[in-house]
Amino acid sequence: MREDVRELADVRRVADLETLFALLPGRVGSPLSLPSLATDLKVACTTVQAWLALFERFYLVFSIPTWTERLARAIQKERKAYLFDAARIEDPGIRFENLVALELARAVSAWTAWGLGEFTLHFVRTKDGLEVDFLIAHDRKPVLLIEAKLSDSTPAKALLAIQRQLRVPAVQVVQNAVTYSLHRNEDQHILVTPAASWLAALPA
Repeated sequence: MREDVRELADVRRVADLETLFALLPGRVGSPLSLPSLATDLKVACTTVQAWLALFERFYLVFSIPTWTERLARAIQKERKAYLFDAARIEDPGIRFENLVALELARAVSAWTAWGLGEFTLHFVRTKDGLEVDFLIAHDRKPVLLIEAKLSDSTPAKALLAIQRQLRVPAVQVVQNAVTYSLHRNEDQHILVTPAASWLAALPA
């Protein structure tokens, strides 16, 4: 932070930049509130936005947007940020979500680079309080919903509800699961799977 970022990006308020980065582990897993961060740091929202973009440029964080197409009452223009260094996150559930985000981001990047189409990673959040951790889209069409859980092998209610709207397959990856199970949701299915084996099948 004090060497590469300051020298290459000409940032003068390095202490505030470090404070922002220190705040981010506690914000992982929730939509980022620029006004809240700006208030904490006593800077403008545009400054926080610029600093977050700087973190992405230096591969300290990456962010994903909400998915809004074909989804009633979706909240628009929100983003979630995740850390490349997930070990900085203390909460085990949030740290696991961050690790899943890393694997999915790497997978969509690989599929796009291989010329298989444009793959993008999103999360889903509605005004009714429904939220699903991740959605993979292929050429702007949703193809898979993913929910990350530490130990709950029962399909999440929000995952069931969003799947009924989007009509796409869904996976609930569970860190502590040891067996697979398949659940029917109207005309769709949800696979509950041990996280390690499912994530290992993604491109490296």
